[in-house]
Amino acid sequence: MGDHKEQPLRVGAAVRRRRRSLELTLAVVAERSGLSVPFLSQIENERARPSTSSLEKVADALRTTAVELLAAADPACSVDVVRAEVTESGPGPEPSSRSLVRGHHQMHASEFTGDHDAGREFQYRNDQLMYVADGAVEIEAEGRAYRLGRGDTLYLTGGVRHRWRATVPDTRVVVVAVAEHIEAVRDRDRGRRR
Repeated sequence: MGDHKEQPLRVGAAVRRRRRSLELTLAVVAERSGLSVPFLSQIENERARPSTSSLEKVADALRTTAVELLAAADPACSVDVVRAEVTESGPGPEPSSRSLVRGHHQMHASEFTGDHDAGREFQYRNDQLMYVADGAVEIEAEGRAYRLGRGDTLYLTGGVRHRWRATVPDTRVVVVAVAEHIEAVRDRDRGRRR
């Protein structure tokens, strides 16, 4: 029995991502496809399922194919299990990372095990949370150093430059972040301007 069952696809998010990557408005896609702006909005917001013919018109307007849009679609399921990998390690574990979420979703999560390149600086567009599952880390962010032990978390808002390193062997850190294709930062900035 599999952990992930085949579910209907939500193509609306794929249409929206493609349209935004091309920096097109709904009005431009409507003009190119011959479909109405309200209908395209309903497709993007998963309130309408396009027919094959309509999906092909949208794909043409977005300079892609219906097959590519379907391939980029999100599964409509709400549950997906990612099993831990069982690995045989020799003397001294190698640093590793693995994704804890499959597919193209609103959140990404990764697990980092072992040492980490302390010289590498990160800056993500959207917010992220770092959770120390085992061991300890030191994180430098906004000119300050933070020491975290097992069970501690650190929340970083989008745009914060940071770097981190494990200070204990066999450290495991889980990083959960809002996906880069989500415009959470822009929404937050809009709220501040009010």
